Amino acid sequence: MPLFTLTTNIALDAERRQAFARHASREVASLLGKAENYVMVRVSDDACLLFAGNEQPCALLELKSLGLPEQRTGELSAALCHLVQEQLGIEPARIYIEFSNPPRHLWGWNGKTF
Repeated sequence: MPLFTLTTNIALDAERRQAFARHASREVASLLGKAENYVMVRVSDDACLLFAGNEQPCALLELKSLGLPEQRTGELSAALCHLVQEQLGIEPARIYIEFSNPPRHLWGWNGKTF
């Protein structure tokens, strides 16, 4: 049920994109204490993305999960920024993160909702 999305203005080759997605999937599962078989990762690279008026490497992250621990968003922000900096070299000061905790009836899977 967790969905982690990375949108960045840097171009990634297919191998690097897949490696990041695999690493992010494990990290999100671990951070949220959820089984990885429910985690989905979406990577959109080479996007038209501008931050602070310039085109230097930047990223928009989105983490959506049922039961997202809102009291831990600071910790999650630090961990996700570290992940992106370590894997892609994007500075945390050039990363925005949107967290969301949808109601169970508004999150579907396998022909039903949670």
